[in-house]
Amino acid sequence: METGSAGMGGAETTGSDGIGSSGMDGTTEKAGDKAGEPVWTPLPPGLLRMRRLLLVLWLVPLTAGTAVLLWLTAGAAWAAFAALPLALLLWGWPLLGRNWRSWRYAERADDLLISRGVLWHEETVVPYGRMQLVEVTSGPFERYFGLASVQLHTAAAASDALIPGLDPAEAERLRDRLTELGEARSAGL
Repeated sequence: METGSAGMGGAETTGSDGIGSSGMDGTTEKAGDKAGEPVWTPLPPGLLRMRRLLLVLWLVPLTAGTAVLLWLTAGAAWAAFAALPLALLLWGWPLLGRNWRSWRYAERADDLLISRGVLWHEETVVPYGRMQLVEVTSGPFERYFGLASVQLHTAAAASDALIPGLDPAEAERLRDRLTELGEARSAGL
């Protein structure tokens, strides 16, 4: 079992050996979880569309530029090597879908769960009382697609958590709820 703890103020990450692993129906069973199974919330499809568009915007011009450069400098036979970035595009397209489907989060009574990963599954547990700062950020591509990310900062910098690609209204709701719960839990420490 891979379990890491980021110290006094940190989040906890659990590996994929059965404890904290995902079921096929999108729920997670925890040993000794008295509140029942968490309700998982997947990321919106806009994040997948944004990532796939960025993949196309980078690799299609790279393929065309490589083909023209090789055609002019080495000949037509060498221009076939321009298909390598195109192959990367065809390989990356389904991988982005698998990665997007692996991201989800769940709000529980005392903590926030963030689950992600295809090959290496990670589940991060962030106790509300350990949160020091909750930020909502949105870069230019995220704003174009109507997305925002929620960044959770805890006492240990190595344990900061991120939920990417949320709808801005959901990101703000989550920020306000986590801030409120964090203040309530930290007051009791």
